[in-house]
Amino acid sequence: MPELPEVETVAKGLEQALLGDQFSKITLRRKDLRFPFPEDFSQKMSGKTITRIGRRAKYLLMTLEDSTVMIGHLGMSGSFRIDTGLNITPDKHDHMIFETEKGITVRYHDPRRFGFMLLTNEQEMAEHPRLKDIGPEPLGNSFSGPVLAKNLSSRKGPIKTAILDQKVVAGIGNIYACEALFRASISPTRVANTIKGKRADLLASTIKEVLNDAILSGGSTLRNYSKTDGELGYFQHKFKVYAHEGDPCPSSDCGHVIERIIQSGRSTFLCSKCQK
Repeated sequence: MPELPEVETVAKGLEQALLGDQFSKITLRRKDLRFPFPEDFSQKMSGKTITRIGRRAKYLLMTLEDSTVMIGHLGMSGSFRIDTGLNITPDKHDHMIFETEKGITVRYHDPRRFGFMLLTNEQEMAEHPRLKDIGPEPLGNSFSGPVLAKNLSSRKGPIKTAILDQKVVAGIGNIYACEALFRASISPTRVANTIKGKRADLLASTIKEVLNDAILSGGSTLRNYSKTDGELGYFQHKFKVYAHEGDPCPSSDCGHVIERIIQSGRSTFLCSKCQK
């Protein structure tokens, strides 16, 4: 599933192509994805100028001139493809097509159909069920070691599981949790509420670091993810531990190998010598 860096990359691609443009036509090629499309979805967005495109956690946010906001989620296999020109021949898994006044065509492609598009407005967005309980943005000024420590103070489970909880910090998924914990030399099995003081400062810093590095690389492509120009992300070539089971630890003086354990049904990759 795309995590924060992938969604940020998609949002930036859509912003570059669509900001200030106006939707001339929206075609829904099926009635639903994970959920049914909102009633009158096409009519509520057609003819409107796009004033803002951004992200909250793993959600895309597209704001129109009348304060309508489209909340989008890529699910397991969703992607947007931007083309210049009309009359683009759609693929069978292109389920939604945006056309604009400036001749841009944007196709939403989703073979597994786990993504979704919902509508709200700016006034109600903060209280939308999908957004209201999300924790601080890790790349924002509101996220720091003390904030992280406070959000972890009542958590008695493993730190890896805790930082996957979107109420603790927004947008972190399995890949970047593993990578951030390795950079911070913190064991993914450490009890979450023991992360405080300098250790919390370090983990907050490495979360920011790994996410920014991934965004610069266009995200990570493991299966279906691609950028809006069709290019693949390449941060997967920079993974330190994720998917490196049995490989030597990248720390030069370690001499240990990367291990894989299962936590809450997900694979966790770590160096048990370096991470305590």
